[in-house]
Amino acid sequence: MISFKDIEIKDKELITSYTLNSHRRNCDLSFSNLCSWRFLYNTQFAVQDGFLILKFWAQGELVYMMPVGNGDLKKVLNDMMADAEHEGENFCMLGVCTDMRADLEAIMPGRFHFEADRNYADYLYLRTNLTTLAGKKFQPKRNHINKFRRTYNYEYIPLTSDRIQECLDLEAEWCKANDCNRHQGTDNERRALSYALRNFDALGLTGGIIHVDDKIVAFTFGMPINQETFGVHVEKADTAIDGAYSMINYEFANHIPEQYTYINREEDLGIEGLRKAKLSYHPTIILEKYTACLNNTPVEQINW
Repeated sequence: MISFKDIEIKDKELITSYTLNSHRRNCDLSFSNLCSWRFLYNTQFAVQDGFLILKFWAQGELVYMMPVGNGDLKKVLNDMMADAEHEGENFCMLGVCTDMRADLEAIMPGRFHFEADRNYADYLYLRTNLTTLAGKKFQPKRNHINKFRRTYNYEYIPLTSDRIQECLDLEAEWCKANDCNRHQGTDNERRALSYALRNFDALGLTGGIIHVDDKIVAFTFGMPINQETFGVHVEKADTAIDGAYSMINYEFANHIPEQYTYINREEDLGIEGLRKAKLSYHPTIILEKYTACLNNTPVEQINW
């Protein structure tokens, strides 16, 4: 039997001792994401036999993440299957990347079927591409940056705990303009964002703000996913300020430590405008993620 417990901020050191030392790059493993979205997914975790195991309830369906760690993966997977059976639920895992799929097929051949959802693929960029915007393909981005510099008297400053309220104020303005309360997805995002900002230091987040004439017009924040990948979780800007999104993206990339080869800017959720924006920065990797279910569980029965 696996002994699961609710995830809490105090578990940060233990959980990140697994995630930060993993080769996994998917945004689902960011400690901030795990904590900030636990209200929606009832997130739980356990440590067993050298592995971190994550368990969620998504829209009433039980789902796990592929365990993170080292040891006898087959044994741990069998224990997870037993846990699902004890819950009276089917056994499925989300966020299974291509290399994890290969691991599953190697140790349990023919046991799982897999289905990818393009809407939940992560966008990974070379940090150096976002910091330099070099080359012909990035010319439109450089044009946006240069126009912003010519047009506005701006300042980039680190996001610190004493700046949280002005970020919340900008987010409230953004939500008013975008009718957050009418859309469950944006309302959930608002709740997760507010939690992250109010627990900014405890979660270990890093962020930045852009001021134009001493007024906030954009902010962003994120945290490392592993030793080579930094996750950008939130980016908000005043859409009345032309180029604010481009500038906060550029400035934050230039303030992320050089140890990080990749920047993960998360999924597009099938939103046409968001997909277009993410593709316009020419991702190095579109990280495909699969749902993996035991063969007796049709994927189409899972509603996330």
